[in-house]
Amino acid sequence: MLLLAAAPLALAALAFAIPSGRTRPRVLLAGAAVHAWATVAAWVAPPPPAMGGWLAIDAAGQLVLVLVSVLFLACAVYAQGYLARRPDRDNRTFVGGLLVLLAAVSTVAMAQHLGLLWVAIEITTLCTAPLIYFNHNERSLEAAWKYLVVCSVGIALALLGTFVLALASAGPGGPRSLLLSDLLAAGPALSRPWLRFAFVCLLAGYGTKMGLAPFHAWKPDAYGEAPGLLGALLSGGVTSVAFLAIVRALQVCLAAGEGAFARQALAAIGLASIGLAAVFLVRQRDMKRMLAYSSVEHMGILALGLGLGTVATLGAFLHLVYNGLTKGVLFLAAGNIHRAFATKQVEHVRGAARVLPVSGPVFLVAFLAITGSPPFAPFFSEFAILDGAVSTGAYGPAAAYLVGLAVIFIGMGATVLGLVQGAPPDGLKVPPALGDSTLTAGPPLALLALVLALGLWLPPPLRALVGRAAALVGGE
Repeated sequence: MLLLAAAPLALAALAFAIPSGRTRPRVLLAGAAVHAWATVAAWVAPPPPAMGGWLAIDAAGQLVLVLVSVLFLACAVYAQGYLARRPDRDNRTFVGGLLVLLAAVSTVAMAQHLGLLWVAIEITTLCTAPLIYFNHNERSLEAAWKYLVVCSVGIALALLGTFVLALASAGPGGPRSLLLSDLLAAGPALSRPWLRFAFVCLLAGYGTKMGLAPFHAWKPDAYGEAPGLLGALLSGGVTSVAFLAIVRALQVCLAAGEGAFARQALAAIGLASIGLAAVFLVRQRDMKRMLAYSSVEHMGILALGLGLGTVATLGAFLHLVYNGLTKGVLFLAAGNIHRAFATKQVEHVRGAARVLPVSGPVFLVAFLAITGSPPFAPFFSEFAILDGAVSTGAYGPAAAYLVGLAVIFIGMGATVLGLVQGAPPDGLKVPPALGDSTLTAGPPLALLALVLALGLWLPPPLRALVGRAAALVGGE
């Protein structure tokens, strides 16, 4: 189990030490391969808890590990082609930072002590901020600072929430511990007023890291200026571990009898995120900012699924996987389109399907997938959340959810169709080195095939894992 975090850290040190910029991407690929092997091994033969129970892999953590491992492996393959096309940039910090990120998100997935979980999430902020500045221009510098400042404020709120949770456990009969198992066992003895305050702080803090409204201010700039493969890891990996942190807080609230309070807060912030995304996705003129607001929407869907409970919670954990994989497709394909056209502004991007015969159509199909079109996997997770809302009599949230999805489909559709279809701009000449290649077009295509395959058939082991993860917070 320790290999999941130790191996990427060791390879990160190696990447920082290697002088050759051509060799470092191979170290990244090696780290992704070792992590994938360790993830499969931990799934087949679950390891015992380590470090006195501070590290252990439960169903929710295992699900996040699987998602992160698949996504990181695809991005590591993509990086081989992407970094070869960027000899103008020293990739030492970029490769090393990505490996540290892999170690940090793996630690979050395994953390059973809420203090350790907070430290690992803080590391994800510190190691990704320099990566956003990879292009070394004014806009990327501004985006990196905004990401660092806003997420640091959020993580400070999460730290306050962790301290308050410690206070809630310090009363008579309390566990005086931040180990998740101790908190769950002593749930009824926790101080309910302090627990409510703690949950609000944790939701705001980790919700900032997820990019839930109104804590999403960093997301459009960071996603807009970061390289496509980093955008894929932020939207599919970092946000997923922040979601897991909120799941941990919800587990404690359920054990203490405060589940209704927590679920109402989650449903409200989920619907607010979907509504805000719908407003900003209409007539959006920046391709990557469009994906950022789409991420805000889908984080809202995850929060809404947790808030509704029952079948909707099962749908939320399914959507965690499906959204992460589909966002990987979108960000990698968008990165290819951005390089070919040298712009993200939609009015200057036309005919992407002709210029990039793989990435252009993949981007279009991935748009259909992320907006819940059958038979792609997100359709089934979004439908499960709707089914959960209707089956529990939450007709108002169900109606708002459907309206938000419809507006977002129309808004994104107008943008995506405009940049993929039609004739390329007059005079556009894309050098062969910036066109589709096996290493840059292959990973998003493979991820898209996986999203389609999961829509057609959900393997029983994965189905069982999702069911066990949802059961941790009362899902069916």
